[in-house]
Amino acid sequence: MRLWLALAAFSGFSAGAFGQGFEASASFGRCLFGNSKYLGTIGADPNGPRYSFNDGFHLAMRMTISPYRFLGYEFGYAYNHTSVRIPSGAPVSTAPGQAPAVSAQPQDVGVSIHHGFANVLLYATPEGSRIRPFVAGGGHFSSFFPPGTSASYGNQTTKFGFNYGAGVKVRTTTNWGFRVDARYYEGAKPFQFFNQSGRLRQLELSAGISFFM
Repeated sequence: MRLWLALAAFSGFSAGAFGQGFEASASFGRCLFGNSKYLGTIGADPNGPRYSFNDGFHLAMRMTISPYRFLGYEFGYAYNHTSVRIPSGAPVSTAPGQAPAVSAQPQDVGVSIHHGFANVLLYATPEGSRIRPFVAGGGHFSSFFPPGTSASYGNQTTKFGFNYGAGVKVRTTTNWGFRVDARYYEGAKPFQFFNQSGRLRQLELSAGISFFM
């Protein structure tokens, strides 16, 4: 939190010094996986029971600098709290040093996904406008923590990908406003289960508040 405030303060100072627009925002919403949710099977049989992601909660914090009238640069962090549906008969992760248990019936096990991203934003209206629709695109990394583990285990899987989407920002006062975002995050699927194929597509649908300088 202290690092976030320090970066915001520094970016705000820089924005004011060079006549750039600056925005810090926090958004909340949903993470949806659609047809890309399937992660593979518990064995070599391609028709066997499958692992799959469930939709979950989404939180994003963003900083945006707008050095040009219609263009901005966005940097941020996003957290998705979701779960993996584990089919019956699958091994279930346990603490290090313990033999894995076997799932007697399908169950959902919590999984955290952490994104770090950098994007370019193209606006339909110039800097200073009250309403600013935009499109966005850029790159990101996603760190997945296996079902039943946490960051303390240090065994996350990290994948790199690209993201794109659109949204709108509305300034309600001189320094405050709100925003709505729809973003796709695309990248390789984690965990290396049997018969894994395709790419993982995570759809963010979120709304939040913004502070402008």
